Amino acid sequence: MCRRGSGLVDWAVAVKFRLIVVGKSPAGPLGAAIAEFEARAGRYWPLEVLEVRAESSRSRPRSEVRTLESQRVMDRVSGMLVVLDERGRSFTTSAFATWMQERRELAEDVSFVVGGPDGIDSLTRQRAAMLLAVAPWTLPHDVARLVLAEQIYRAGTLVRGEPYHRV
Repeated sequence: MCRRGSGLVDWAVAVKFRLIVVGKSPAGPLGAAIAEFEARAGRYWPLEVLEVRAESSRSRPRSEVRTLESQRVMDRVSGMLVVLDERGRSFTTSAFATWMQERRELAEDVSFVVGGPDGIDSLTRQRAAMLLAVAPWTLPHDVARLVLAEQIYRAGTLVRGEPYHRV
């Protein structure tokens, strides 16, 4: 366990937040921003980032690609399944921070899933406890990953009362 003064949070119960993404983080500035916010978020929440192999869609129908990738994702899910989808539930930043804190207090593991370029199959979406919209638009999966990581970090700063979040 780490002390609060070390920049990390003490965990009374071993709750885990997982960010499961299809494909590897991109190179360049976007990849650096993703890595930065995932690292920052990990200072506030017990965050594990898992990348599953993306499937080539050159020789397969998109529905088959989604199914294969979703099977890899489901093999890594632990606890509550939350799938990113623009048709899902949207939160204000404050409400999301409260939701994250509630999951921690309930010691409820959460697996956030960011699909690949072809999305997630319908069976995985149906299995989800929640569909989460990070924007009302369809975003490239790497951008959705960045937005989610930043919001998880921001939620941590809000819960701790730190000055990152400004209204």
